[in-house]
Amino acid sequence: MKKYFLLSLSTLAVIALLSIISLAGETQAIESTLQHGLNPNILIGFAAILIFAKLGGELFERFGQPAVLGELVTGILVGSLSLLGFHSVDFLKNNEIIGALAEIGVIILLFEVGLESNIGDMLKVGGSSLLVAITGVVAPFILGWIVAAYFLPESSQLTHLFIAATLCATSVGITARVLKDLGQLSTKESRIILGAAVIDDVLGLLILAVIGGAIHAAQTGAALGAIEIVLIAVKSGVFLVGSIAAGHFLVPHLFHQAGNLERRGVLLALSIAFCFAMAWLASVVGLAPIVGAFAAGLVLDEVHFETFRTHEELSLPQLITPVSSLFVPIFFVLMGLKVDLSFLAKPEILLFAGALTLAAILGKQVCAFAAIEKKTNRLSIGLGMIPRGEVGLIMAGIGMTLVMPNASGVAEPIISSAIFGSIILMVILTTLVTPPLLKWSLSNKRTAQRENNPIPNILIEASD
Repeated sequence: MKKYFLLSLSTLAVIALLSIISLAGETQAIESTLQHGLNPNILIGFAAILIFAKLGGELFERFGQPAVLGELVTGILVGSLSLLGFHSVDFLKNNEIIGALAEIGVIILLFEVGLESNIGDMLKVGGSSLLVAITGVVAPFILGWIVAAYFLPESSQLTHLFIAATLCATSVGITARVLKDLGQLSTKESRIILGAAVIDDVLGLLILAVIGGAIHAAQTGAALGAIEIVLIAVKSGVFLVGSIAAGHFLVPHLFHQAGNLERRGVLLALSIAFCFAMAWLASVVGLAPIVGAFAAGLVLDEVHFETFRTHEELSLPQLITPVSSLFVPIFFVLMGLKVDLSFLAKPEILLFAGALTLAAILGKQVCAFAAIEKKTNRLSIGLGMIPRGEVGLIMAGIGMTLVMPNASGVAEPIISSAIFGSIILMVILTTLVTPPLLKWSLSNKRTAQRENNPIPNILIEASD
């Protein structure tokens, strides 16, 4: 009952907020204040995005789904009101200020992912995680490229490759949450899944760097040969490894000295500054800023913050949570706003989205066979690798910003709005199917253990 009450309340709140936005856009007084600098419509738009995100996220969590899906779907629904003649929120889709805030949100998100990833744990996961990760990148990439080339024969090879790249990543956060809810984080399958998912993200970022370099080369009319591709890949790898190595020696000294400052907030400010500096450095060397943000998160470790213990009551992940809660949802709502649902009226695009989703799911099932441990629930591994989640959305969003000349020499985005919508649909579907399928798979495993093992249930639970 509470779920449906929340749904009704959310609907009323959205209607009220849309009415305010519409009224603000038509008020002459608003127009007269523009000489003061910031357009006040941006403020109400920013407020609307935050409210949309929180209502959508809360609603989806009440129904057992990730909050990120609620933020995305809410953005899609609000953005699609233009199909009904309501255009008051259209200015948010391409507004530079909102776009900049969304990009900051992505950078902070990848910084958080890096903070949650431990290099030592990545090195300990063993051969299975590495093999599962590599196979989980190669198989979806090949299948994605085949689907893109078949359905979009008139598009460039770089478009096909970029679409294939969006299928490579795995959402660590969504899978980890499902495993945690089931009390399965300590199992062998979970360690393999989470280790492979982190490695997948690293490999996905490297692939994105290579394809991004190829697109930038195409913008200038230069040809990108095998040597150039290898150089971009090496540069990306050197940046990640070099950043981690340099950070291992420099960051402890930097944070140790900063720990002598007695004002609160130093740890949070210094960490975010370090994240932005690394994101800037990545862009300087020709990589996506999110690569630098991820590297910054990998570099920082709890041991670096010991000197702050006397000033800060919370850890860095706890300190950064309010910041990410403010900025990260902007990105997901904005991605939803940019989805054009009119593509649903085109059967060929829907068929492409379905084929892309099937390739995304099957590609991750192939990687399960790469696990080398005996008595491993490979079905659970394959299902746990399915969700693309936030990383797939980030890649799709970057695709909307990358442009290259078409056959007529006119610059256009590497992926069209219809292709973007298809990728978003793939991300939504792969994220929606994972929790129930993974729960079913792990439940079957536990049931089989009880039927085949005379040991008391409490011991079986402990062994899980």
